[in-house]
Amino acid sequence: MRKIKTASEFYSAAPMWKAELASLRKILKSSELKEEVKWGGPCYTLDGENVVGVGAFKSYFGLWFFQGALLKDAGKKLVNAQEGRTKSLRQWRMSSSGDIEPALIASYVTEAAALARAGEKIAKAPARKLVMPAELSAALSKDKKAGAAFAALTPGRQREYADFVSAAKQSATKEKRIAKILPMIREGSGLNDKYRTCQP
Repeated sequence: MRKIKTASEFYSAAPMWKAELASLRKILKSSELKEEVKWGGPCYTLDGENVVGVGAFKSYFGLWFFQGALLKDAGKKLVNAQEGRTKSLRQWRMSSSGDIEPALIASYVTEAAALARAGEKIAKAPARKLVMPAELSAALSKDKKAGAAFAALTPGRQREYADFVSAAKQSATKEKRIAKILPMIREGSGLNDKYRTCQP
Protein backbone atom coordinates (compact mmCIF):
# COMPACT_ATOMS: atom_id res chain seq x y z
CA MET A 1 0.00 0.00 0.00
CA ARG A 2 1.28 3.48 -0.93
CA LYS A 3 2.46 5.59 1.99
CA ILE A 4 0.48 8.80 2.45
CA LYS A 5 2.76 11.82 2.83
CA THR A 6 0.26 14.68 2.92
CA ALA A 7 -3.27 15.10 4.20
CA SER A 8 -4.35 16.14 0.71
CA GLU A 9 -3.15 12.76 -0.61
CA PHE A 10 -5.22 10.98 2.02
CA TYR A 11 -8.37 12.91 1.18
CA SER A 12 -7.97 12.65 -2.60
CA ALA A 13 -7.05 8.94 -2.52
CA ALA A 14 -9.90 7.86 -0.23
CA PRO A 15 -11.87 5.17 -2.10
CA MET A 16 -14.95 5.73 0.07
CA TRP A 17 -16.54 8.62 1.98
CA LYS A 18 -14.75 11.25 -0.14
CA ALA A 19 -17.40 13.96 0.25
CA GLU A 20 -17.91 13.19 3.94
CA LEU A 21 -14.18 13.31 4.66
CA ALA A 22 -13.94 16.63 2.79
CA SER A 23 -16.66 18.00 5.08
CA LEU A 24 -14.75 16.89 8.18
CA ARG A 25 -11.56 18.41 6.81
CA LYS A 26 -13.28 21.76 6.22
CA ILE A 27 -14.49 21.83 9.84
CA LEU A 28 -11.07 20.90 11.22
CA LYS A 29 -9.18 23.34 8.99
CA SER A 30 -11.39 26.16 10.27
CA SER A 31 -10.05 25.49 13.78
CA GLU A 32 -6.71 26.60 15.21
CA LEU A 33 -5.25 23.13 14.80
CA LYS A 34 -2.37 22.30 12.46
CA GLU A 35 -2.99 19.62 9.81
CA GLU A 36 -0.32 16.91 9.71
CA VAL A 37 -0.04 13.24 8.72
CA LYS A 38 0.62 10.59 11.36
CA TRP A 39 0.11 6.83 11.14
CA GLY A 40 -0.94 7.17 7.51
CA GLY A 41 -3.80 9.58 8.09
CA PRO A 42 -4.62 13.20 8.89
CA CYS A 43 -3.87 14.28 12.43
CA TYR A 44 -4.68 17.73 13.80
CA THR A 45 -2.30 19.07 16.43
CA LEU A 46 -1.79 22.03 18.73
CA ASP A 47 1.77 22.97 19.70
CA GLY A 48 2.94 19.46 18.83
CA GLU A 49 0.19 17.70 20.81
CA ASN A 50 -2.13 15.32 18.96
CA VAL A 51 -5.71 16.54 19.36
CA VAL A 52 -7.91 14.80 16.77
CA GLY A 53 -7.42 12.39 13.88
CA VAL A 54 -9.55 11.45 10.89
CA GLY A 55 -10.11 7.89 9.73
CA ALA A 56 -12.15 6.01 7.16
CA PHE A 57 -13.09 2.36 7.05
CA LYS A 58 -15.55 0.26 5.08
CA SER A 59 -18.44 0.59 7.51
CA TYR A 60 -17.79 4.05 8.95
CA PHE A 61 -15.66 7.17 8.89
CA GLY A 62 -15.03 9.56 11.72
CA LEU A 63 -12.89 11.37 14.20
CA TRP A 64 -10.85 10.18 17.09
CA PHE A 65 -9.93 12.43 19.95
CA PHE A 66 -6.62 11.57 21.54
CA GLN A 67 -7.76 12.74 24.99
CA GLY A 68 -11.42 12.00 24.29
CA ALA A 69 -12.01 10.42 27.70
CA LEU A 70 -11.54 13.90 29.19
CA LEU A 71 -14.17 15.52 26.93
CA LYS A 72 -17.61 16.27 28.37
CA ASP A 73 -19.21 14.48 25.37
CA ALA A 74 -22.32 16.66 25.54
CA GLY A 75 -23.77 15.01 22.43
CA LYS A 76 -23.05 11.46 23.64
CA LYS A 77 -21.14 10.71 20.42
CA LEU A 78 -17.90 9.18 21.66
CA VAL A 79 -17.12 5.48 21.96
CA ASN A 80 -14.13 3.54 23.21
CA ALA A 81 -13.00 1.42 20.27
CA GLN A 82 -11.13 -1.03 22.48
CA GLU A 83 -12.94 -1.27 25.80
CA GLY A 84 -10.60 -2.29 28.58
CA ARG A 85 -7.50 -1.42 26.53
CA THR A 86 -7.81 2.21 25.47
CA LYS A 87 -7.70 4.72 28.29
CA SER A 88 -7.80 8.12 26.60
CA LEU A 89 -8.67 7.74 22.90
CA ARG A 90 -12.33 8.08 21.92
CA GLN A 91 -13.95 7.77 18.48
CA TRP A 92 -16.89 9.59 16.94
CA ARG A 93 -18.13 7.19 14.26
CA MET A 94 -20.32 8.30 11.38
CA SER A 95 -21.90 6.28 8.58
CA SER A 96 -23.51 8.95 6.40
CA SER A 97 -23.26 12.64 5.57
CA GLY A 98 -26.31 13.16 7.79
CA ASP A 99 -24.21 12.16 10.81
CA ILE A 100 -21.92 15.18 10.31
CA GLU A 101 -22.92 17.92 12.74
CA PRO A 102 -20.55 20.85 12.02
CA ALA A 103 -21.42 22.99 15.05
CA LEU A 104 -21.20 20.08 17.48
CA ILE A 105 -17.96 18.81 15.94
CA ALA A 106 -16.49 22.32 16.19
CA SER A 107 -17.43 22.49 19.87
CA TYR A 108 -15.74 19.14 20.57
CA VAL A 109 -12.63 20.28 18.68
CA THR A 110 -12.55 23.57 20.62
CA GLU A 111 -12.84 21.71 23.93
CA ALA A 112 -10.14 19.20 22.90
CA ALA A 113 -7.81 22.04 21.86
CA ALA A 114 -8.38 23.78 25.22
CA LEU A 115 -7.44 20.55 27.03
CA ALA A 116 -4.27 20.27 24.92
CA ARG A 117 -3.37 23.90 25.61
CA ALA A 118 -3.82 23.32 29.36
CA GLY A 119 -1.65 20.20 29.20
CA GLU A 120 -4.52 17.99 30.35
CA LYS A 121 -4.01 14.35 29.47
CA ILE A 122 -4.50 10.86 30.77
CA ALA A 123 -1.15 9.32 31.64
CA LYS A 124 -0.11 6.37 29.52
CA ALA A 125 -0.02 3.01 31.23
CA PRO A 126 3.47 1.52 31.45
CA ALA A 127 4.25 -0.71 28.48
CA ARG A 128 3.70 -4.41 29.02
CA LYS A 129 6.79 -6.58 29.13
CA LEU A 130 7.45 -8.77 26.09
CA VAL A 131 6.69 -12.42 26.87
CA MET A 132 8.12 -14.51 24.05
CA PRO A 133 6.54 -17.89 23.35
CA ALA A 134 9.18 -20.60 23.05
CA GLU A 135 7.95 -21.61 19.59
CA LEU A 136 8.37 -18.10 18.16
CA SER A 137 11.76 -17.71 19.81
CA ALA A 138 12.92 -21.00 18.25
CA ALA A 139 11.62 -20.01 14.79
CA LEU A 140 13.42 -16.64 14.95
CA SER A 141 16.65 -18.37 16.01
CA LYS A 142 16.45 -20.65 12.94
CA ASP A 143 15.52 -17.85 10.53
CA LYS A 144 18.33 -15.31 10.95
CA LYS A 145 16.74 -12.72 8.63
CA ALA A 146 13.45 -12.87 10.51
CA GLY A 147 15.31 -12.78 13.83
CA ALA A 148 17.20 -9.62 12.88
CA ALA A 149 14.04 -7.99 11.52
CA PHE A 150 12.12 -8.88 14.70
CA ALA A 151 14.85 -7.29 16.84
CA ALA A 152 14.48 -4.08 14.79
CA LEU A 153 10.69 -3.87 15.34
CA THR A 154 9.24 -1.52 17.92
CA PRO A 155 8.45 -3.12 21.30
CA GLY A 156 4.73 -2.80 20.58
CA ARG A 157 5.00 -4.68 17.29
CA GLN A 158 7.12 -7.37 18.95
CA ARG A 159 4.42 -7.80 21.62
CA GLU A 160 1.69 -8.06 18.95
CA TYR A 161 3.49 -10.96 17.30
CA ALA A 162 4.28 -12.67 20.60
CA ASP A 163 0.69 -12.30 21.82
CA PHE A 164 -0.67 -13.58 18.48
CA VAL A 165 1.33 -16.80 18.82
CA SER A 166 0.73 -17.17 22.58
CA ALA A 167 -3.03 -16.84 22.14
CA ALA A 168 -3.17 -20.11 20.18
CA LYS A 169 -4.04 -23.05 22.43
CA GLN A 170 -2.72 -25.92 20.32
CA SER A 171 0.83 -26.45 19.09
CA ALA A 172 -0.36 -26.95 15.52
CA THR A 173 -2.16 -23.61 15.57
CA LYS A 174 0.95 -21.90 16.96
CA GLU A 175 3.03 -23.38 14.14
CA LYS A 176 0.50 -22.19 11.52
CA ARG A 177 0.56 -18.71 12.97
CA ILE A 178 4.35 -18.64 12.99
CA ALA A 179 4.43 -19.73 9.33
CA LYS A 180 1.99 -16.92 8.52
CA ILE A 181 3.89 -14.15 10.34
CA LEU A 182 7.51 -14.97 9.47
CA PRO A 183 7.28 -13.36 5.99
CA MET A 184 5.69 -10.26 7.55
CA ILE A 185 8.46 -10.07 10.14
CA ARG A 186 11.15 -10.43 7.45
CA GLU A 187 9.62 -7.44 5.64
CA GLY A 188 9.79 -5.38 8.83
CA SER A 189 6.00 -5.10 9.00
CA GLY A 190 3.90 -5.19 12.13
CA LEU A 191 1.08 -7.69 12.54
CA ASN A 192 -1.59 -4.96 12.53
CA ASP A 193 0.06 -2.40 10.23
CA LYS A 194 -2.73 -2.68 7.65
CA TYR A 195 -5.16 -1.35 10.26
CA ARG A 196 -2.90 1.60 11.09
CA THR A 197 -3.14 3.09 7.61
CA CYS A 198 -6.60 4.54 8.29
CA GLN A 199 -7.72 3.53 4.80
CA PRO A 200 -10.76 1.38 4.00
